[in-house]
Amino acid sequence: MLATPERKDEIITLLERLRQDEKIEHFETLRVTNTGAMLDVDVTLWPTRDATGTVVGACAIVRDISDRKRAEAELTELYRQQKHIALTLQRSLMGTPPAIPGLAAASRYRPATQGAGVGGDWFDLIPLGAGRVGILIGDVMGRGLEAASVMGQLRSAAHALAKTGMQPRQLMQALDAVVADLDVPDQLVTCCYLVIAPDAGSVTLCSAGHLPTLVATPGSGVARLPAPVNAPLGVGDILYQQSSAAIPPGAALVLYTDGLVETPGSDIEYQIDKLITVLDDAFTLSRGLEDAADHVLATLLPDAEGHDDDVTLLLARLPAAPLDIARLELPATASAVSAGRSFVVETLAAWGCAHKADDTRLLVSEILTNAVQHAEGPVVLHLRRTATELAVEISDLSPHLPQPRLAAEDEESGRGLILVDTLADNWGVRPDEQGKTTWFALRL
Repeated sequence: MLATPERKDEIITLLERLRQDEKIEHFETLRVTNTGAMLDVDVTLWPTRDATGTVVGACAIVRDISDRKRAEAELTELYRQQKHIALTLQRSLMGTPPAIPGLAAASRYRPATQGAGVGGDWFDLIPLGAGRVGILIGDVMGRGLEAASVMGQLRSAAHALAKTGMQPRQLMQALDAVVADLDVPDQLVTCCYLVIAPDAGSVTLCSAGHLPTLVATPGSGVARLPAPVNAPLGVGDILYQQSSAAIPPGAALVLYTDGLVETPGSDIEYQIDKLITVLDDAFTLSRGLEDAADHVLATLLPDAEGHDDDVTLLLARLPAAPLDIARLELPATASAVSAGRSFVVETLAAWGCAHKADDTRLLVSEILTNAVQHAEGPVVLHLRRTATELAVEISDLSPHLPQPRLAAEDEESGRGLILVDTLADNWGVRPDEQGKTTWFALRL
């Protein structure tokens, strides 16, 4: 009588358990009141026996838990709302990396299933101009809104610093100072920054305590990318080292955070080796990055609701090599300007890009003149053509970075970079170990 029609079998099961001399505690269910309303109840049942110990009846205590159930439902909804807000905040701080022409990429992010579900993982893809691409991945230790807040600040700082064209080790040095300035005691951050140079077929990277970057080379399998071991950001007073490695076009870089491979009671090196094996299988089964990313997560994290740390996985395939490359080394003398102009015109004619010769010649003339006047030789002129872009780089041995400025009417200099900024589709200056490189790009 007290059970709803769909719960009649429940009564039969409870009576059978009582006949088996079993005590039933805190069985939560629904019961019907004398008004016909439904009531959440907590039922405790235990058998009664006669003098011989035979079960002859049962006692029951039924508690009204409707208030508790309502409170639990309200808390669950509040928790759901807070988690949604936290995840929205984190995704906003992480940003959405831009699609970079020529660079195929696949990324996966899984928030932690425990607590607020937010953490300090982030990654970024940064177009650096002239065909170069920067890749960032990092992990702020800890979880919660504090870790996400630190992550957001570091990601913004790292993106802005990378756009200046600085070397990976210089960027890590600067980020270490940023972490030190944050008002978060004992905060440690692992981070890895890579710069891809498709024309040179190389990757330059610096890792601040981050897990090894993996590279999947067609026909050669998956291996770790050699890199110096540096301390995490936040330790302070560390001189970061970087390394370069030759990687062929078509190879895929694999970056990840510890949530993907770190499990309680397991050796981290064993888990990384397991990841390498899984990636070998993934790239053997399919050459697509999206399919490979799905295969890795399905194999290493089969229980989507069972991990207590956020997980980030990023796969990026190196762009194809340029269609054409030309290089000329010049002395830092006035004759270098006319020689550079002639070289540009001849090269573009041979490449079938004569329609871009006038603009390119003018831009090269302005930058070469600046290099001859203010830098030391030799000056290297480097041209590169892809299917969509013509990129020109001029390298010299001066560490001084040119800056556009408005020239007065009676000044002879100061207009060159304004012309470059006006005519080029994109341009910039990046420092290197020997000096600097000024570059510009024109769409084809």
